[in-house]
Amino acid sequence: MAKNVLVVGAGFSGAVIARELATRGYMVDVIDQRNHIAGNAYDYQNEVGIRVHQYGPHLFHTSNMKVVEWLSKFTNWVEYKHRVKALLSNGQYVTLPVNKETAQIVGSENVVDTFFRPYTKKMWGLEIESLDPSIIQRIPIRDDLNEFYFPSDSFQALPSEGYTNLIQNILDHLNIQVNLSTPFSHGMESKYLHTFNSMPIDAYFDFSLGELPYRSIRFHTVTLPIPSILPTATVNFTHDAPYTRVTEWKKLPLHGESQAFTTLTVEEPCDYKENGMERYYPVKDLAGANIDRYKKYKALTPENMTFIGRCGLYAYLDMHQAVSTALSISKEFNK
Repeated sequence: MAKNVLVVGAGFSGAVIARELATRGYMVDVIDQRNHIAGNAYDYQNEVGIRVHQYGPHLFHTSNMKVVEWLSKFTNWVEYKHRVKALLSNGQYVTLPVNKETAQIVGSENVVDTFFRPYTKKMWGLEIESLDPSIIQRIPIRDDLNEFYFPSDSFQALPSEGYTNLIQNILDHLNIQVNLSTPFSHGMESKYLHTFNSMPIDAYFDFSLGELPYRSIRFHTVTLPIPSILPTATVNFTHDAPYTRVTEWKKLPLHGESQAFTTLTVEEPCDYKENGMERYYPVKDLAGANIDRYKKYKALTPENMTFIGRCGLYAYLDMHQAVSTALSISKEFNK
């Protein structure tokens, strides 16, 4: 027990912490309730040789070169700068984030109602006025002709062999033991010096202070007998139907070369209770009630436990942020 550590969750946060501690001599058990590693970044090759991200497109972008340097020990990269189009009601494609040309096409006065209001209602189940402005500000309106979705990030690429392969390489260490289809249960932590837990923090405490709300997504994936269909890898919808966007996987580099088929995934946001309790996005309400409840849960955290990841921290984390946070947590652990 003196050097044994439990990590709950085999996604980016858990894998990074497991690897860092394993290299320092800790014996690390990693468990995950799913039957695969890589968390929401899990990808696989389908029956026609196209790589699909099971939980929606994961696009690595950052200006944190320390994170890039660390991950590069476990993967090679293929450069990819993401472009997104939005499909208007008249069938026209326009660029997102909204740039000067897009604003001229739809009219500057119509930008919010065309792109942000319907998306916010579908994605978050809230009117735009009820949502924390920081979420909307993640994708600003531009006054130039930029066509890239992440124009400010210095490093934009995809792991050449996929995210599952990347996480597998991170977890490949003699001091790491991975057990899948193994949910956390109370009492497990008593066998370990410390537990790093990515499960929902409110679930760990049996919702004693109430539930923390999350949004989820239903993914509808289909393979069609046509070579190509979309102008960009991802197209956002502006209609009032419940679907937000569609991704054509082979438009991403090294994601398949089929000349006869293409695979697409359409996303349908919903409450997590309507999707098998799959929690993807913490809800940042304007009043801040959800964050206040999270802080009360955090104050109850046992001394031999650290909550990690989106659900443990009740925070929206991009992949590079998850890695950076996990590296910091690992560095500070000195038991």
